[in-house]
Amino acid sequence: QVQVVESGGGLVQPGESLRLSCAASGTFFRITRMNWYRQAPGKKRVLVAASGNDGTTNYPYSLLGRFTISGDYARNTVHLQMNSLQPEDTAVYYCNVQIRPSEASSVVDDYWGQGTQVTVSL
Repeated sequence: QVQVVESGGGLVQPGESLRLSCAASGTFFRITRMNWYRQAPGKKRVLVAASGNDGTTNYPYSLLGRFTISGDYARNTVHLQMNSLQPEDTAVYYCNVQIRPSEASSVVDDYWGQGTQVTVSL
């Protein structure tokens, strides 16, 4: 079984920073991608940062320069550094890990963490 666990959420004031962490554990061949999503109350879950095991990263244009994803594929961990946080960044943040279960497998499986709450407020 694969477990994905996030940590690092909390309450911060506007303009402050926060760093989220995510660790995947279990038995598998390789992690191919590690991503961060968020879901605000009443809204759909959306991608905020993506990383690949080839070193690539991607962000929505609106978050460029404020959010930075860093994946450590040797340690099966990924971090999300969030700077200049604003109230509209308030959401539950989810870690998504895409895993190739075996060397012979041509497909990847999706795994999600339980989410960590980030609240930006005075």
